[in-house]
Amino acid sequence: MYYRQLGKIPKKRHTVFRKDDGTLFREQVMGTKGFSGTQSILYHHHMPTEVAKSESLGSYLPQYEEQGALNHRHFLTDRITKSGDALDGREYILGNDDLLIGFVTISQPMKAYCRNGDGDEMLFIHHGTGVVETMFGTLMYHPGDYIVIPIGTIYRVIPDTKEATKALFVESFSQITTPRRYRNEYGQLLEHSPFCERDIRGPETLQTFADKGEYEVITKSRGYLHRHVLNHHPLDVVGWDGYLYPWAFNIGDFEPITGRIHQPPPVHQTFEGNNFVVCSFVPRLYDYHPEAIPAPYYHSNVNSDELLYYVEGNFMSRKGIKEGSITLHPSGIPHGPHPGKTEASIGKKETLELAVMIDTFKPLKTVEKANEIEDAQYMYTWT
Repeated sequence: MYYRQLGKIPKKRHTVFRKDDGTLFREQVMGTKGFSGTQSILYHHHMPTEVAKSESLGSYLPQYEEQGALNHRHFLTDRITKSGDALDGREYILGNDDLLIGFVTISQPMKAYCRNGDGDEMLFIHHGTGVVETMFGTLMYHPGDYIVIPIGTIYRVIPDTKEATKALFVESFSQITTPRRYRNEYGQLLEHSPFCERDIRGPETLQTFADKGEYEVITKSRGYLHRHVLNHHPLDVVGWDGYLYPWAFNIGDFEPITGRIHQPPPVHQTFEGNNFVVCSFVPRLYDYHPEAIPAPYYHSNVNSDELLYYVEGNFMSRKGIKEGSITLHPSGIPHGPHPGKTEASIGKKETLELAVMIDTFKPLKTVEKANEIEDAQYMYTWT
């Protein structure tokens, strides 16, 4: 990310910064990779280390099913009945040692604040509007927003009361960034990038609470949930600056890269983490070679699993897929268009599909409960 500043900060870092009553604001350096990664400096009313109570709530990691036959799989998120706040309403579907993937219906504000101490989080908002309150400030969200929340950020999701928020979520065990090939040596997004810094939104307003009292923060760390009761409001930051903060990017601002013949999935890449990438399939013109076949060719991802979350539109290479579907095409066997889809794509000028793809470079495992929302016949839909 690029440099941002919000609120009040002193002229020089690590120097005296006093409140109106003469006492010190408390400086916190929050960074990644020791002191060599991206970081921000925050200034608190209270010491961020003040904790009144701490307890373990047990593991949050899902249980995976035993390995069965190697199949293409189809999960229907509209069959999930679970809902709640942005933490306890989560339903894990797939995962491995690099990330967890699932779906959440957010029907109410979070009861407690939350922070993930194991890695970054990403929410893709499919339906609904609301706000994410964080220690860095407030982000408003709308359908199509990717929201990236850095490791260690205290936050709370508050959906609007008109409708529940439905979102695909990724819990990464690493930092989520823009693709390296789209950045220059200074970190700026290059001219051939399908989006730029203008498209990225940081926190819009910084609300500061100096209140004392009991406030609950649920912390994820080392695969476990931990309950921390603070004796002050967790959003007590008066100002901050740096390169580490929550941010949002709307899929509608992704500018597709097209060509005379079919372009491979890397042109749709939007983000990357350790051993995975996130891609955005958006409305776009098709290939313009006179004999081009717009539908993708059959291919074998010999080193990666491919997950697709279908947002809206008629996905040109699939049958039997609907809004909210998740397909998994694992490494080891080929996949490609359903029968008739290759022929039907010839001569078409554009597609209006919208989908999110996650490619992982280690095999994804399926959560035990996911078979309750699975279309078990999907493997045989090419016959």
